[in-house]
Amino acid sequence: MLRSNNIILRPIIESDLALMWERHADIDDRGVYFPMGVMSQNLFRQQFAESGFWGEDSGMLVITTASNGYIAGHIEFFRTLKYLDEIELSYQIYGTQNRGKGIATESVQLMTKYLFEKTKINRIRLMIHPENKPSVRVAEKAGYHYESTSKGIWYNRGKYYDLLVYVLLRDEFFGE
Repeated sequence: MLRSNNIILRPIIESDLALMWERHADIDDRGVYFPMGVMSQNLFRQQFAESGFWGEDSGMLVITTASNGYIAGHIEFFRTLKYLDEIELSYQIYGTQNRGKGIATESVQLMTKYLFEKTKINRIRLMIHPENKPSVRVAEKAGYHYESTSKGIWYNRGKYYDLLVYVLLRDEFFGE
């Protein structure tokens, strides 16, 4: 488990699956900047059964409140391309009542620290829709910096969008 004063990132357990799939399937709750794709409940459970949503090149943890263990969202990492020394982070905060409280920022900070301390990865990135100001703030508060804009890279809700690339390098994280 990864802990801060306010949140805990922990592995997913079987009793989490019903809530997580419900949140995964609730496209409206995700907001307009989160991908719309939905996997079947059977595939969702199969992936959990096979790996617990954790592997060498990807992983997912639930975000719980430190005070009462309430599941407020999830955070995941995945390798972008096999030939790049890079991981991307993605997160979803469940429900509007949990947003704007610093949960995403703390989650990104904890996962970033874990990945840089436990893996040889050199670069972590966040891909953010230009109009998603809360996620831009998360990236900046977590120490990431704007690197570039990837033009027309993301297809969602019937059209292509640019995405902002926010990055943190290992030596920047450790202050080298």
